[in-house]
Amino acid sequence: MKRLLIVVFFSFFLTGYAQANGGKDKWDYIVTINTSKGEMKVMLFDETPNHKANFLKLIKQGYYDSLTFHRVMKNFMVQGGDPYSRLGSNAGRVGNGGPGYTVPAEFRSKYFHHKGALAAARQPDLGNPHRASSGSQFYIVQGEKVDEKQLKPLNTMIIRDALKKIKRGTPLADTLGQASRLGREAFEQKLVDLKDEIEEATGFKIVVPQERLDVYTTTGGVPHLDEQYTVFGRVIVGLEVVDKIAEVETGRANRPTEPVWMHISAERLKKKKIIKLYGNIYE
Repeated sequence: MKRLLIVVFFSFFLTGYAQANGGKDKWDYIVTINTSKGEMKVMLFDETPNHKANFLKLIKQGYYDSLTFHRVMKNFMVQGGDPYSRLGSNAGRVGNGGPGYTVPAEFRSKYFHHKGALAAARQPDLGNPHRASSGSQFYIVQGEKVDEKQLKPLNTMIIRDALKKIKRGTPLADTLGQASRLGREAFEQKLVDLKDEIEEATGFKIVVPQERLDVYTTTGGVPHLDEQYTVFGRVIVGLEVVDKIAEVETGRANRPTEPVWMHISAERLKKKKIIKLYGNIYE
């Protein structure tokens, strides 16, 4: 009997080990976001494991069923996942809801805000310095094509933290301070103009990855959100649905005047089958 228990234990252990190490390479989830404007298929990134696990957990709980896209901004993004947006719930609190926790940021340089990117909403930096994500609210990028000249300031949002290293009272700090009071566009342009000086003072290299330049100029997106919000997935089928949602009429706080509801489900499939159905989305 003792020998049998040992065999059973090691069999269970090896099975669990295989699932944890080899299994994850063979299986994955495809998320279906069914909306009143159509259906989208979404993949979640393994490189953002906390966001992926949390999203799948909430889907399994039915958390998103009957919620709506409560914030829609054409040529920018469509946002949902607030429990207060559920049809018939307290409309006055929409935009402030969640499961009662946040998810630590998982910024990955290979993932950025191109059209169809799935990202986590969050509270502003002032009360959220580590840029932790909302536990449930998410958005899908629509964006628009960007002229290459406009991409010169791309990633300038990333260096705001590095700018804190510039000593106050120096000519560089005074110049940037004056530019900041003229508005975001003037400030970002000044960052470009003073690129060499900023890099020397902060040790931070202002780099615009070529891949991002290519995608933003051909497919489009929202460059200034990069490294500010966690991108944890992307739409692989149904990009036209994002466009349809973005076209709806909106009122106060960018809320659709006619609710756009959602139902989200997840299906576990072998990666070989996923590739057969949707192409090699893992490249």
